Amino acid sequence: MDETALRQLLDDVREGTTRPDDAVDALRRLPFSDLGFARVDHHRHVRQGMAEAVYGPGKTPDQAAAIVTELLARSTDAPVVLTRADDAMVAAAVAANPDATVVGGTAVWRAAPPRDEKVLLLTAGTADLPVADECATVLLAHGLAPERLTDVGVAGIHRLLGHTDALADAAAVVVVAGMEGALASVVGGLTGAPVVAVPTSVGYGAGLDGVTALLGMHASCAAGITVVGIDNGYGAACAVARMFLNPARRASR
Repeated sequence: MDETALRQLLDDVREGTTRPDDAVDALRRLPFSDLGFARVDHHRHVRQGMAEAVYGPGKTPDQAAAIVTELLARSTDAPVVLTRADDAMVAAAVAANPDATVVGGTAVWRAAPPRDEKVLLLTAGTADLPVADECATVLLAHGLAPERLTDVGVAGIHRLLGHTDALADAAAVVVVAGMEGALASVVGGLTGAPVVAVPTSVGYGAGLDGVTALLGMHASCAAGITVVGIDNGYGAACAVARMFLNPARRASR
């Protein structure tokens, strides 16, 4: 359920095209639907202004497809995201619900209209691109088209310093970096925009599968950086989306 569908339901009752009993039945299913193996949240878009996401791991292809189908059926314009899906899950979900945008293991249906906020998405190295791709795809689901700067890590910091104007103009910045995670601190010191840092599992032995970058970002001397979990491009996109999409924030303007 989204605001458009809810308003349409109320208008239909007022105009007599929907019986009150049918509207009550629809409202009973508004908070969630019980599919037996999942309780599907239909209220998130009304409550948060966020897309509902289906986390792929642990689900069968049929289960992932069924949840996506249920979400799309109960609203008219709320975006739906399938994340961390394998090829079989993506294939099943797209076969049941065409017109998806698919990048790697992330699929999006009904992306929100484009927004004006400028989001900058940086990667320290090319090896960080899969995490950045996940982040970019989820941002697009929320109507935020990020400008991307790839391979601008601190080992060649001149590659980043050629883009200081872009950093100054950004409304929010996402930094995706492995190794020691130093890029987040550098960016945090160059821009006044909110910075969301994503440590990745990219790195040599002492990188500890992303733990070194995670701890380095948490210990950053650039105050106010938000750090999400290792390889969590999805979480970084949601952190940025919350800055711009919260219903209470919109209503207060």
